[in-house]
Amino acid sequence: MNTYLLIDGNAVMHRAYHAIPPFKTKDGIPTNVIYGFFSILHKAIADFKPNHLIVCFDVKGPTFRKEMFKEYKATRKKPDNDLLVQIPFVKEGLKSAKITYVEKQGYEADDVIGTICERLKNTDNKILVLSGDKDILQLAHDNTFVITPQIGFSKMVIYNEEEVVKRFGVTPKQMIDYKALAGDQSDNYSGAKGIGPKTATQLIHQFNDIETLLRKIDEVKSEKIKEILKINKDNILMGKKLATIDKNVKFELDLEKTKFISFPERLKEFLLKYEMHSLSNRFFHKPTDKHKEKIQPVNGEKQIGLF
Repeated sequence: MNTYLLIDGNAVMHRAYHAIPPFKTKDGIPTNVIYGFFSILHKAIADFKPNHLIVCFDVKGPTFRKEMFKEYKATRKKPDNDLLVQIPFVKEGLKSAKITYVEKQGYEADDVIGTICERLKNTDNKILVLSGDKDILQLAHDNTFVITPQIGFSKMVIYNEEEVVKRFGVTPKQMIDYKALAGDQSDNYSGAKGIGPKTATQLIHQFNDIETLLRKIDEVKSEKIKEILKINKDNILMGKKLATIDKNVKFELDLEKTKFISFPERLKEFLLKYEMHSLSNRFFHKPTDKHKEKIQPVNGEKQIGLF
């Protein structure tokens, strides 16, 4: 059995930027994103021991979602320049480590990850998706697990379908319908204005998905909710399109070239170039058992086993 680790590069970089102080090299080059990204990469590989590794990135420019809905993510604050300037450095580091990264114009990293998951779904492979973005939870499946870093980078939780239901009250597939109804403030679409998370969950439990809900709208008991659904029908359907990860993105990817065995010396040269001596030592010196960090359970419950 092969284990594929798919990393949402933008989500990890964003978390790194906001979790780590803004330290720089002696020449003034910001490096907190580089440091955080490769720290969590090291931890994920040490914890989960993948033999295939792929990092996926967003691409600058409009996506198909922006073309469908011009206000998509319009309220998001523009990333700080200190974050943006480090993105090429992160990719430089991946190249030095001989780690495959994939990006596709017009699509988000989620769509690239979803397409790879779809290709591998009905195989004996185990798929681990590392991302702090809740949208990615819709990909959880029999052999697909979503790993979410918590405070900082020392703790991670793992979601399979069962854990998604425990945490959010809906299945991974229904996460799309949930967002379509409740909206997503971060992505700037409203869903059904007046329907909150609790009501959205109740409606999904009763009707399973929004298509059935809208088709059987007369079965909704509350006249107020019924009226909200009728008024916001177009917003709800648009919300589902925006929330749904595209699993059919066209791009070339040779899975044989994504094999991971160990880190090459070129990565050490990269880390030292940006004055990351402690991180270099972490990558190229085997840690003792007493220093290994533990993966934390979801909601205090016993963590599901992967291996």
